[in-house]
Amino acid sequence: MTTSAPIALLTESRYVELVPGDWYIENIFEEDGLVAEALAARGLATERVDWARPDVDWSRFGLALFRTTWDYFARFAQFETWLDRVTSHVPLYNHASLVRWNVDKHYLRDLEDRGVHTVPTVFIERGSTTSLGALLATHGLTQAVLKPVVSGAARHTYRVDPSRAAAHEERLASLLKDEAMMLQPFQRDIVERGEMTLVVIDGRFTHALRKVAKAGDFRVQDDHGGTVHPYTPTPEEIAFAERAMAACDPVPLYGRVDMIRDNEGALAVMELELVEPELWFRLHPPAADALAAGLVRRVSP
Repeated sequence: MTTSAPIALLTESRYVELVPGDWYIENIFEEDGLVAEALAARGLATERVDWARPDVDWSRFGLALFRTTWDYFARFAQFETWLDRVTSHVPLYNHASLVRWNVDKHYLRDLEDRGVHTVPTVFIERGSTTSLGALLATHGLTQAVLKPVVSGAARHTYRVDPSRAAAHEERLASLLKDEAMMLQPFQRDIVERGEMTLVVIDGRFTHALRKVAKAGDFRVQDDHGGTVHPYTPTPEEIAFAERAMAACDPVPLYGRVDMIRDNEGALAVMELELVEPELWFRLHPPAADALAAGLVRRVSP
């Protein structure tokens, strides 16, 4: 790309304008500002753009960088159509093939096949008529989590057990008409210690945090009262996160590895976030510079 072509920092309509006093949007602008400053230091201009805005001329951008497109899973058909269209006009980071792979949590099966340990997952395909009670019994699950394969912000995420299966049967049957679901054994580490989240940029670990659910809940997202805390990972955890990223094809420019110690004590990937992960640059500004440096290395001739 040339330095005259700006980089699109992809966001969504809710976050295009700064709303003073709204801490959530202020955090988004602070972090995009750090990325923009790091790219500007390398002679690259940026513009924040709503990915779904219909009048955008994508061909005028040198590339587009996913940042806060946090509504894509709620309008997934539109997002898929947009992704197919925009890739003919502008390179995407992460790469469009990675985005297509990562939006559907069937990728966990691919990671496991590539030697990266993940939380065991039973996939319930769209159109299936199996019952939740039967699935729990078949797989010997006394405590489990049910959620969609395409989701975010803990949408339709439920903690279930055999005694409460009947209460979820109608909901599961309704969801399966339109989307695939997944069932995982409940991981005790989530409520005992929280979820470790390690950021990896251009193949190298940059920083980490621990996400903790509020008392009485298991969902670590801030939408549900979860909180984020500083965390210093062990060398084993860093190596595991970097290996998970290296198992992707192509290797991502950036991403986040959300992981826990599973019920047997082994490190396991809960989710690999490659599309629009929150990266908490405001808590570790050097990572924004690492992102800019990695991006320049990838696009330089």
